[in-house]
Amino acid sequence: MRVGITSPVVTGLPGFFGAWEQDAGIEELATIADAADRLGFDHLTCSEHVAVPTAIAEQRGGRYWDPLATLSFLAARTTRIRLATQVLVLGYHHPVAIAKRYGTLDLLSGGRLVLGLGIGSIEEEFDLLGADFAGRGAVADDALPALRAALSGRTPTYDGARFAFSDVVVEPCAVQPRVPFWIGGHTPRSLRRAVEHGDGWIPFGLPHDRLREMLDRAPLPDGFEVVLGAGRPVDPVGEPDRTRRALERTVAAGASVVNVHVSATSADHYVDQLARLAELAGLAELALTAPQEGT
Repeated sequence: MRVGITSPVVTGLPGFFGAWEQDAGIEELATIADAADRLGFDHLTCSEHVAVPTAIAEQRGGRYWDPLATLSFLAARTTRIRLATQVLVLGYHHPVAIAKRYGTLDLLSGGRLVLGLGIGSIEEEFDLLGADFAGRGAVADDALPALRAALSGRTPTYDGARFAFSDVVVEPCAVQPRVPFWIGGHTPRSLRRAVEHGDGWIPFGLPHDRLREMLDRAPLPDGFEVVLGAGRPVDPVGEPDRTRRALERTVAAGASVVNVHVSATSADHYVDQLARLAELAGLAELALTAPQEGT
């Protein structure tokens, strides 16, 4: 079982945001990231919103740390865990700008970048940034192959309906020949987009039976990653049986990678919870046997 953590502190989602996180900062987050790295967790995440309208923030939270700055810092404090944007909004950026910024992060992290990418959902935020909300799906469908073309080569070229570039140098670029793209969404179209342009799908807001039904109807390529959340925050120390069942239910729904929110009262408690979660998921043995960087 592969398990990643939805990073605490960086996103203030109501119902998933502990009181201790309000005053926590980068050192607490780095302590947690270091523990997740040592214990064999697959990835940690950071989401993107630039400015959330006040009324919407009451339901979706207003705290969203910038993923590039956050993951760059954590790259220097970890050695093997993958660094996942969950998700970047494609319509807010030119694909070459993403390629330059996040290709540099892939270089700095030794090839540990995962780009979670989505079309976005907050119209007011699009308007604020001068982005096209109504056409965001069409923008994404051209941005994804453009980004793929721009990420891993020094002199990229692309000629699409909305984006085109050639005779340019983008250096540094990603060191992974193919940076994994996880495509977010909750519709059959998002799954088709993930299969066509990506390496994985990060659905949200869907019950497990609906997820299982959608996945059963969609032939998935070999190696395609289905990244599913395990539901409400888990308490591995206090409720190990419920935690184990949550992991098993998520795998049964079709997950190849399970994303978890961890319940905690402090950064130290969070680290204790991760240690127990690693045991329940069988990660501790993987961490001991995984090759170290440079070996």
